[in-house]
Amino acid sequence: MADHLAPSRRSNGLWVLVLAIGLLQMPIMVQGMVVDPSQSLTGGMETNLRGQSVLIEELTTTWCESCAEIDPYLMGVADSHGSRIAMVAYHPNDGEDAFAPEAAQHRIERLRAVNPDLPGTPTFMVEGGAYRTGTDAWVEVQRDILDEEIQRQSHTKLQLRVQSDGDLITAKLIDFEGRAMNTTQLTFMVLHHNKQVPDDAINPGGDTRDRVVVATAECEIGTGNITTTIGVSSASADAGCTADFSIEFTALESFSVVLVHEHTEASLDSSDDLGTYGAIEFAYRERQSSEAWSPAWLVLGAVAAVGLLVFQKKEDNSQKEEE
Repeated sequence: MADHLAPSRRSNGLWVLVLAIGLLQMPIMVQGMVVDPSQSLTGGMETNLRGQSVLIEELTTTWCESCAEIDPYLMGVADSHGSRIAMVAYHPNDGEDAFAPEAAQHRIERLRAVNPDLPGTPTFMVEGGAYRTGTDAWVEVQRDILDEEIQRQSHTKLQLRVQSDGDLITAKLIDFEGRAMNTTQLTFMVLHHNKQVPDDAINPGGDTRDRVVVATAECEIGTGNITTTIGVSSASADAGCTADFSIEFTALESFSVVLVHEHTEASLDSSDDLGTYGAIEFAYRERQSSEAWSPAWLVLGAVAAVGLLVFQKKEDNSQKEEE
C-alpha cells in the first residue's frame, strides 16, 4: 500500500474533509458509550444492549503523509456520530509502518480474502463495501454510512461488561439477541487510542496515532471454538460464543473494545460479504467534541455546504480545461 495522492489534490481533499467534519460535529442525540479515563473500571461498567453501529475500517500507515494529516480529525468524527459508527484503523506489516500489529495484519488478510488488491492509503470501507481512498473521499464515506443505515432492516444486539483487575482489562459479552448462524463469528478488537509513534520511525505527522487495532479474538458460533487470539492475554467462551465470550488484555491508558458479529473467514468464499450483523463499542478515552448546541453550527454548516459546492465547481472547471 502506498500514498499515491498528489500534493495539490491531497490539500484540496483535506480542506473538504475539515469542512465536512465541522458540519458533522453538530450534536447527535444518540451517543456511544464513552467513559472518561479519570473514572475507574475496577467495579465494572456495562454498555446498553445495542448493536446498530456501522463498522468503518481504515487502512493507514504511520509513514503516509495524508493519513497523518487526517488522523487528528477522525476522533471528532467518531464523537459526532456517537453510537452510529465504530471506526477502527489497520496498520499493515509492510516493513515500514512503526506499529505493524499482528492483529491488524490479520484483519487486513481477511479483507484480502475477498479482494486481494488493496488500494493506497488512507482508505476507508463502510461495512466491507467499496474502497474510498484519499482525504477527499470522506463525502463518499458519509454517503455510504447513510445508505447502510437506510438499507439495514435489522441487527444483532450485543451487550458488554468491561472491568479492570490490576494490570488486566476484561471485556465480556453478557447478552446476545440475534440469529446465531453457524457460518458467523463474534470478533473482539482492542483499539489503542493516542498510540505513541517511535522517535526513529518515518513520521510526517504528530507524535501519536489513534484507533490502532492492537489485539483481536474470534469465536466461531457454529462450533463454539475460539479460533483466533492475537495480542490478548486470554480468551474464553465456556458456555458458548453467544453466552459468555470474553477476553483479557493488558491495561492501556486509553482504549476501545469493539465487538462485531460477522461472517467467518471460511464462509467468505461463498458469501463475499465483509459486512457485519451487529457491532458495539466501549470507549475508554476523552471526548474530543462538545455536545452543547450553538447557533454557530448553523453558520458552519452553511459555510461547509458553500465550500463544498465551490470546490466541486473548481474541480469541474479544471477537468474541462484539461480536456
